[in-house]
Amino acid sequence: MNILLLANYLPDEQQSMQRFAALLETGLTQAGHRVKVIRPQARFGGLMPSPTGLGKWLGYIDKFFVFPVELRRDRDRFDIVHICDHSNAFYTPYLSQFPHLVTCNDLLAVRSALGEIPENRTSWTGKYLQRLILNGLNRAHRIACISEKTREDVLRLTVLDRDRVTTVYMGQNYPYSPMSPEETQARLKNLGIAPGTPFLFHIGGNQWYKNKLGIVSIFNEVLKQDNGKDLYFVFAGQSFPEDVGDRIAEYGIGDRVREVGKVDNEDLRALYSGAVALLFPSLQEGFGWPIAEAQACGCPVFTSNIAPMTEVGGEAAIYIDPKDCKEAAKTIVETRSHLSDYREAGLENAKRFAPETMISDYAQLYDKIIAEFRLRSDR
Repeated sequence: MNILLLANYLPDEQQSMQRFAALLETGLTQAGHRVKVIRPQARFGGLMPSPTGLGKWLGYIDKFFVFPVELRRDRDRFDIVHICDHSNAFYTPYLSQFPHLVTCNDLLAVRSALGEIPENRTSWTGKYLQRLILNGLNRAHRIACISEKTREDVLRLTVLDRDRVTTVYMGQNYPYSPMSPEETQARLKNLGIAPGTPFLFHIGGNQWYKNKLGIVSIFNEVLKQDNGKDLYFVFAGQSFPEDVGDRIAEYGIGDRVREVGKVDNEDLRALYSGAVALLFPSLQEGFGWPIAEAQACGCPVFTSNIAPMTEVGGEAAIYIDPKDCKEAAKTIVETRSHLSDYREAGLENAKRFAPETMISDYAQLYDKIIAEFRLRSDR
């Protein structure tokens, strides 16, 4: 198969989507397919690269006026075009006569623009962009969603028939696995975590749905209980915002909280491998990658009792109400003594997200889409 992957604009700094496109390119190439990756190039946006401000508006010139010319040039030389991120679904009108597929990660931004998520207010320009994306999804030949929860949202918010929307779980973009205790402790020491320190762990950005204020409140409740008094908390990823720092100061637990910032994959393996457990009480997600990553490293997971977290964690995670801090803390403390029961189950559950499985699923879907277009052209 000749496959054209449409990837994200680099100045937008959507690292997870760039890694997904790279994973597809590598996996499909290794499976014997011919693959080309294209993306809008930062010509005007390159004058002031930024995902915000004037750089964002210059980037729109690259995306909406320059890139469609390149897409028209390339599209007919491939058997199928795969738009790797639904945020680029506004390109589907250029592909109506060509076999194509869109991967949809979540519709949180679309739902926010529609007023479904009042916690995340959207500007008028944001609403216009999300309308373009939703219209593009409505014109897609097929959509592959990364979770059943996302598929439910797509079916609810688009006009597409059920047989045009499927679920293909993402494969892990790094070979996460348990790290040896010796290497784990050495890496944790380099991150400023003393050997033998028992800690709960979280990795993520500062989006409202990551619930960092809730995490701090849950941890504060954990510290109040006897079986939690020795614990520390480690945050990785974006430095937490001012309101989270204020909440930590209000509780007087600053000496128990550590920030290690953005870490590479091997340090992340060490954090997962050395943690007592991952705490991931998100309010919304399209998937929830840290759940699968942690389980692949043998790290027990406490996460929200809502989809898609329940879908990803399966029977190997421990579920909590992300809005009930006291009960969540009670569950963490009471379960701590038998967390080992969840390690093997987590390792087994994480196998569902092997990259080889994802590549095989997409290859089969490509074949199906190509066959559908051939049948349509024969009529």
